[in-house]
Amino acid sequence: MLTRVNALLDDLRWRGLIAHSTDPDALSAHMDAGPVRFYVGFDPTAQSVHTGNLVQLLLARRLQDAGHEPYMLVGGATGLIGDPKESGERIMNSADTVAGWVDKIRAQVERFVSFDGANAATMVNNYDWTSTMSVLDFLRDVGKHFPVNRMLARDVVARRLESGISYTEFSYVLLQSMDFRELNRRYGVTLQTGGSDQWGNLTAGVELIRRSEQGRAHAMATPLLTKADGTKFGKTESGTVWLDADLTSPYAFHQFFLNAEDSKVVDYLKVFSFRPREEIEELERKTAEAPFRREAQRALADDVTDLVHGTSEREAAVAAAGALFGRGELGELSPTALEGALREVGAAHVDEDVTVVDALALSGVVDSKGAARRAIKEGGAYLNNVKVDDPELVLDSGSLLHGRYAVLRRGRKTVGGLIRG
Repeated sequence: MLTRVNALLDDLRWRGLIAHSTDPDALSAHMDAGPVRFYVGFDPTAQSVHTGNLVQLLLARRLQDAGHEPYMLVGGATGLIGDPKESGERIMNSADTVAGWVDKIRAQVERFVSFDGANAATMVNNYDWTSTMSVLDFLRDVGKHFPVNRMLARDVVARRLESGISYTEFSYVLLQSMDFRELNRRYGVTLQTGGSDQWGNLTAGVELIRRSEQGRAHAMATPLLTKADGTKFGKTESGTVWLDADLTSPYAFHQFFLNAEDSKVVDYLKVFSFRPREEIEELERKTAEAPFRREAQRALADDVTDLVHGTSEREAAVAAAGALFGRGELGELSPTALEGALREVGAAHVDEDVTVVDALALSGVVDSKGAARRAIKEGGAYLNNVKVDDPELVLDSGSLLHGRYAVLRRGRKTVGGLIRG
């Protein structure tokens, strides 16, 4: 049954998921009138979507749970162009590369909405209608509806004018607008969602439908999430936090959310968790009263990892974190979970047997071999959570976990690792 839209929009506003919308009263009335067909797009400019895209995926799920019908677009055409960046021209990937990424991202996107039921999701690829259109048709049928002065006034274009922007990237807004119109024509899609950095593209699609179809459409944008220092959420010193387990392990993914700042964790919970308002407000109270317990962070990390990687991978990540610091059995961890955890702590790689002294130094647990010997002598060095008393101990396949891995620790908190091969 369709949830009353006012309640849905109120919940989205409380969660901080609405930065902009076209004519909020008209949108509310439109959604009140019955189930709405909406779409959100993902360009394959990399082989995986990331935590920023996750905001849109979970918004689509919330809208579908409320009874609305999602159209999930993977941009096989727009991915060949790329939305203009503020920093400079994008590198254009080959058609074969983009086609491969389309398949990977389609598989990721499919996990977050249901393709069954009365309001089943539909997967679409804009390459299907863009690849067969001639340049003349594109210019006559789409280009004529876009005043150049308005295109030049777009923020990203205006910032790029001095350094230079190609016509290819300049025309991206036409392609995305055409997507909205095509979905409107084919399926009756009347709402597009996206990040606030896409607001110009979203409203351009609304305007194209108005100009060429004399139709009414709507757009809604989520705010861009940031960390407490204002930097972009989802970026770390080691790079982007991806949803692909091969690019960001479930352990690293869980740790990223577990390390959320106290001042931002409740904001992230509202966006990424499906817990009801009462539970989140209770976690907010606990964070204010006892931040050291990090209950909100654990709830956030568990909820998001469950959504993206599944409960078993989350449990493995939690077990790995405990085992690394001596609070669990390392031998019970799978090779995948163990390797993901060791990569996150910066494990060293070796191709031959080494002594435990060498391993402690190579892993960064101590600064030097001399420091390793002193740690062993003082009883503060551990190999796979067992205290080391012999500095000449050789780490061969028999002393490595799964024949490949070693967890090195000094004291209770300094952890490193070694991976053989």
